[in-house]
Amino acid sequence: MTEPLLLTAAPVATFDGTRLLTRASGFFFEREGRLYLVTSRHVLIDEPTQHFPDRIELQLHLDAKNLTQATDWSVPLYRDRRAVWRQGRDATGEIDVAVIEIERAALPEEAQFHAFTPAHLQASLDEIEVGTALLIVGFPLGFHDTLHHLPVVRQAIIASSFGLRFQGEGYFLTDARTHRGTSGAPVVMRAPVADGGLGGLPWKLLGVHAGQLDMKPRDAAQDESLGLNCAWYADILLTLTQAAAPAR
Repeated sequence: MTEPLLLTAAPVATFDGTRLLTRASGFFFEREGRLYLVTSRHVLIDEPTQHFPDRIELQLHLDAKNLTQATDWSVPLYRDRRAVWRQGRDATGEIDVAVIEIERAALPEEAQFHAFTPAHLQASLDEIEVGTALLIVGFPLGFHDTLHHLPVVRQAIIASSFGLRFQGEGYFLTDARTHRGTSGAPVVMRAPVADGGLGGLPWKLLGVHAGQLDMKPRDAAQDESLGLNCAWYADILLTLTQAAAPAR
């Protein structure tokens, strides 16, 4: 058996038909019996780069005792020409987080994974200090344990005031070495021992990694990248997973 945290994340490959476009990261979130895949919005659609996949593939474990057993599972991104994902906005514009509801009945019967829940979200932003140690669980450049189909983790720290949304945007900053392919990865903090109700997954889900934040303007010939990253606050998931009101 492996740590449950590693079974929350799944590699996300985007396709246009049969043509592979990009590789990214995602993770599972469960609320009131509904299951969702969470990733970055720009993984599913990105107008500036003309990135328009029509489906994604996830890799799912099939045996909790033998992690070498896995399968690729395809998820269409459009139904009747309408996007199947939900995305959010705030006063400053688009939020780079998207969720896709997963039909449990469509999953392989043997699928093995762990999912975060609303109990894993941080209730009070003021309780988290700058410099707090974090982990980012994902698939940088598509790299992972290809035998056991498991992600890798990168160490990070909170690099901006967690209680204040950085420059008024819906994200905070992390200081970590990251790469392409990590977009959509969960950003987590070890939960306090006294924090119950988390089951066998003792982690707080603080954010969704989006990508590196570079200083503009920066002299690329003289100045190195700051090495800072954007992580969108995970509380957006409460909005994106809110059940639709019944039709009248």
